[in-house]
Amino acid sequence: MIDHAHDLASVRDATERVLTAAAGLDNASVAEPSRLPGWSRGHVLAHLARNADALVNVLEGRPMYATAGVRDADIERDAPRPLDVQLADLRESAAGFQAVGAAPADWSRPVELRNGVVDSASRIPFRRWVEVELHHVDLGVGYELDDLPEEFVRRETEFLVERFDGHPDVPSTHITDGTHAWSTGRAADKPELTVTGSPVELLGWLCGRRDGSGLTVDGGSLPTLPPL
Repeated sequence: MIDHAHDLASVRDATERVLTAAAGLDNASVAEPSRLPGWSRGHVLAHLARNADALVNVLEGRPMYATAGVRDADIERDAPRPLDVQLADLRESAAGFQAVGAAPADWSRPVELRNGVVDSASRIPFRRWVEVELHHVDLGVGYELDDLPEEFVRRETEFLVERFDGHPDVPSTHITDGTHAWSTGRAADKPELTVTGSPVELLGWLCGRRDGSGLTVDGGSLPTLPPL
């Protein structure tokens, strides 16, 4: 069962970690490349701020973005800003998300995200938690996948396994960390592949932050996963 209040608290804590880490940067380092191709650290910080606003739209029943191009245009617009402006914007937008999350609401209601994706309102705080944690890693400021909370690693792995379940471009795959096990990919009587590794190595592969070289594959080669 999803506990949106718990996830909102996790988002708050994760956001504070990002803000504390980013406060150690300067204007020059904000303009330097992040770990995401084509994005500076400023792009990552701008995206985090605009994503908070977009998820407020979702929770309040508005389109996540006004048009398909608005998301990218807003990030490009805000990426070059100086560090103090970036930090103030991220803190303010994060506070706005928390305020909407704290308001009385029917958390079982369906909500629509971009690209026609529909989810329960109760899972929106977790989706925000994903954005904050993974993009903190993308900043390249010393926070690594190995630093992610254990609960987050497990739940994001489950979320991504669910996302790829039934995907025609992903072979039927059994995934295990030795304690937990999941199946994903194309439907089949039995999995074509078994992928084994530590929780962090599995998550890194599933979310596109590691190449999977730390995993063991039985039955073939490691699948190339579709972009998230």
